[in-house]
Amino acid sequence: MDIQLQELIDKIKKDGIESASEEALKIKRQAEAEAEGIISAAKKEADALIAAAKEDAGRAEKAGIAAVEQASRNLVLAFKDEIQTLLDRLVQKETGAAYGADTLKNAIPDVIKGWAAGSDSLRLILNESDLKALEAFFRDKLSAALSGGVELASDRNLGGGFRIAEKDGRAYYDFSVEAVSGLLSAYLNPRLADILKNAVKGA
Repeated sequence: MDIQLQELIDKIKKDGIESASEEALKIKRQAEAEAEGIISAAKKEADALIAAAKEDAGRAEKAGIAAVEQASRNLVLAFKDEIQTLLDRLVQKETGAAYGADTLKNAIPDVIKGWAAGSDSLRLILNESDLKALEAFFRDKLSAALSGGVELASDRNLGGGFRIAEKDGRAYYDFSVEAVSGLLSAYLNPRLADILKNAVKGA
């Protein structure tokens, strides 16, 4: 009886130990599988976060470069506009200075004589101060043309230079400071733009 009891106890112990060992092994394997799953998921999440961070950094870098490029373009355009304004002022100032009394005395008689041959109704227009200073000279120099229908007139809005117009308004030639400096600026401004563009490329 004691032997059978002992054998029963041993068998229970053995079965319990084997069962516990199997259960422990099963739990261990399950824990390892879960740990692998957690590690794998964490790695995937970390990779996704790193990829997103790289994308964000790339976008931020591109946006920063684009902002700097736009700011540079704006600066060049503002600089170009400022230089162009200064150039236009300089051209107008120098054109006005070139239209001194001697220039008007030399240029106008030849222009009027050339025009008067084909028309008997011309008007020579000067600003008020130039006409006042040079009227006697032109009346003497252009006496034949004036007697043939050329008229001297003044325009208070004329900055300098002169205009020649047919009295009936069919033709109008503008040699004023404003018109000539405008033509010079229109010629110079594209060249200024090219100079600035090349300077920016070189920088």
